[in-house]
Amino acid sequence: MSDQIVAQIEDVLEQIRPALHSDGGDVELVSYDDEGFVHLSMLGACGGCPLSTATLVLGIEAELRRQVPEVEGVITV
Repeated sequence: MSDQIVAQIEDVLEQIRPALHSDGGDVELVSYDDEGFVHLSMLGACGGCPLSTATLVLGIEAELRRQVPEVEGVITV
């Protein structure tokens, strides 16, 4: 796991967190693998929300891929 890429991922997640917090949720970086996939855990209200998949793919994954070119995708754990 590249420390620089993980730091970039954390920076992007920090930008996204205020929107998640406003809905009672959060996201936690679990890992970044050698194939470019970010493993995230949706927390709080986001953990059980039926729209969390849309939030994850349309919001978080899109922003991560835009700002960190090494990211291939996002997987929830």
